[in-house]
Amino acid sequence: MTSVEQSKNSSGSGPSSVRRRRSSWLTKRAFDLVAVGVTIPFWVPLVLVLALVVRWRLGSPVFFRQQRPGRGERVFSLIKFRTMKDTRGVDGNLLSDAERLTAFGRFLRGSSLDELPELWNVLKGEMSLVGPRPLLVHYLPRYNALQRRRHEVPPGVTGWAQINGRNALSWDEKFALDVWYVEHRTFWLDLRILFLTLWKVVARQGISAPGDATMPEFFPPNSTPTRES
Repeated sequence: MTSVEQSKNSSGSGPSSVRRRRSSWLTKRAFDLVAVGVTIPFWVPLVLVLALVVRWRLGSPVFFRQQRPGRGERVFSLIKFRTMKDTRGVDGNLLSDAERLTAFGRFLRGSSLDELPELWNVLKGEMSLVGPRPLLVHYLPRYNALQRRRHEVPPGVTGWAQINGRNALSWDEKFALDVWYVEHRTFWLDLRILFLTLWKVVARQGISAPGDATMPEFFPPNSTPTRES
């Protein structure tokens, strides 16, 4: 039996296991709605203020939207604050992340304030407060069977990988932590992750990969890595 098959079998597939997973998902969804809804008076004014500052410092558009795969690999439109300029070289192509990322953009990323608009994705049910971070759509064909399990749960604003290294982790380490979360997720684990996320944001840890402004593009083993534009 392969490790993937063992992992699937350990998670259970009978009626009782299905009921437990459904109950867990409903609890998670209820918590997301209550937590985001109750804090609307705090985060909505902050989003409005930041939108004005982003418009002043970086121009239009204020929001960065990109298609990302969610639970069951269903694609949705992720929304974040813009952190980069659209500066292009003489060839017409966008410059590197490091060249387009401004000091203000680094502040937004380092403080995770660029992620605040994703709470709208949470309200819509496209994301959860806690889960594997939604990655790029064109990564989907590159995952192996075990890595693909990260899409068994809704993607999160924060997650197990984010509090265990964030972008300072290798891709293999990130995916291993994502799958661990899928297999061990509980309401109490989510609360722990949310609490530790606050500490990581204050400590400003793991904001970028070593030698990168953000994170190098994911390629399977034996592929030639490039950098995201």
